[in-house]
This record gives sequence, C-alpha cells and structure tokens, in this order.
Amino acid sequence: MIDSELTIRKLEIFLAFMEKRNIARTAEMLGISGVSVHRALHSLEDVLRCPLFVQDGRNLRPLPAARTLAHYAKEMVLVIRRAIDATREAAGYGRGRMKLGCLYSLTTELVPRLIMGLKRRRPEMEIDLSMNSSRELLAQLNEGQLDAILVSLPGKKVELAGLETLPLFEDTFYLAVPLSSSVPLAEPVELADLKEEKFVTMNDGFATAQCFSDAFAEAGFEPVVVTRLNDIFSLMNMVQAGVGLSLVPRRIGKVFDSSVRLVGLAEKYRKKQTVALVFPKSRERDPDILALVAEARMMARHSTG
Repeated sequence: MIDSELTIRKLEIFLAFMEKRNIARTAEMLGISGVSVHRALHSLEDVLRCPLFVQDGRNLRPLPAARTLAHYAKEMVLVIRRAIDATREAAGYGRGRMKLGCLYSLTTELVPRLIMGLKRRRPEMEIDLSMNSSRELLAQLNEGQLDAILVSLPGKKVELAGLETLPLFEDTFYLAVPLSSSVPLAEPVELADLKEEKFVTMNDGFATAQCFSDAFAEAGFEPVVVTRLNDIFSLMNMVQAGVGLSLVPRRIGKVFDSSVRLVGLAEKYRKKQTVALVFPKSRERDPDILALVAEARMMARHSTG
C-alpha cells in the first residue's frame, strides 16, 4: 500500500517548487505560506524515506532523486487530472449538454421560458428535452438517464432521498368541461353531484391522475372513467370533444380556454400540486446545474412576486 501521507497536494507543491526553485516564489504562486511549502517538501522526504534536497543557504537544492520524482509526478498529476475530467464527463458534469425531463403540461409556458433563459446564461449549452409522467421522470433521474427534471410534487416541502428540490409554483385543480356542455354546474362544484357523469383522466404515475383519485375519494364514489391517457393534451382534446369531464391543473386549462371551461371545486375537493425542479444532490456544484437552478430561482421569484 502507498503511504496515505503521499498526497496529490504535496506533489503539486513539490512540482511548483521544482519549477520556481525558490520557496518564497513557490509560496506566492500557490497562495500559501513559505512554511507550508517547506513542510510539504520535507514531508515528501519522510514518506519516500530518502533525501530529495540539500540545504543551500536559505533555500533548498534538488538532488537527483528530486528530479526523478518530478519526472514521474508530472505524469501522475496529468493522468489524475485527465481521470477527473473523464469521470466528470461520464457523469455529465459541466459538459455543456443538459438532459432535461418534464411533464407534458409544462411545455406550454414554463419550459420554453426556462430554456430561453438558460440559453442566455450558457449559449453553448445543448438541451435534450424528454417528457413523461412524474413517476417515470423520477425513476430516470435516479438511474442517471436525466440530469434534472421538472415535475409536480404532492407538497411544498417534499424530501426525496439524494435529490434536491426547488419549488417553482403551486397549481390548483379545476373541473374541466367542454364549453358546449349542457351539464348544470354551480360554482364551486360538488363532485358528489356528478355521479352520473363520465370522466377521462391520466394513467397511473401521472400526478394529475393521483389528484383525480384523491378528489373522488373525498367525494366518496368511483367515477365512470371512459378512458385513461398518457399526455394531458390528448386528455383536454377528449374533454373538448365531449367524451368526458376531467380534473386538471389550471395551467393546462388556460391553453384550451376557447373550448374548455374550468370550474372551481368545493374546498374539500380542491387539490393542489407543487411544480418543482429536481436534481441530484451530487450535481449541485455542476456549472450546468448551477445555471439551471439560477434561472429557475429567478422564474420562481417572478411567479410569486
């Protein structure tokens, strides 16, 4: 085993000294004290159990052993730096390419604004965007297939193991009905009065489907679900066509306001979800993630301000 006292830092100080050949100039270049330089050089002699220098006045003169060590130390430090760069690249760290996942419903406003802001901060960045359910996006993030995701969470302070969450805004669910509907509705709506109506909703794994189920659990009955879908735009098209009613977040209803009406729900059925940016804690110092977080924070302030 190599002695644990033989550190990269000591070798870097040693190489700097071999370049400058002067303790004071080495200390100035590295931003440390002359004592620290002297201590690191003598520590290397202790670790290697052989002399590297001889005293030459107030300075140290390298012996042949020091020149031999310098030759191999340069190669070793270079290899270590390459290994660090390659490892970071494999992990997606600061490579200028972002794999971003999001919900379908966030592509109407939030995601385009976020991407435009991110491109202003880092013009060279390439962004690969993929859409899925919250459940699938979280799984892909945990497996390293995505760098960050924009999903809806059941609360403002949800903690996910190994992940950082940055809440962006809170959204409220409404009953979505086609403008052509003849169903008599008094706002706020009592879901218990809609037992005879047909509904459409999202497949399991989507946060919208969970809010739908929770609201009807409060109402005390299982709604008649005509079909379940995998994207919210198809769902809204079904509502628009009169296939069934649904419960949707306000953000998506605004896109279809010319053909679909949003009706407020009675307080006990009113579900909320928090839309948040989620990314691995291990990536919190990644320059690409830092730029994404900075832009997301600015958007969050504007949405609440």
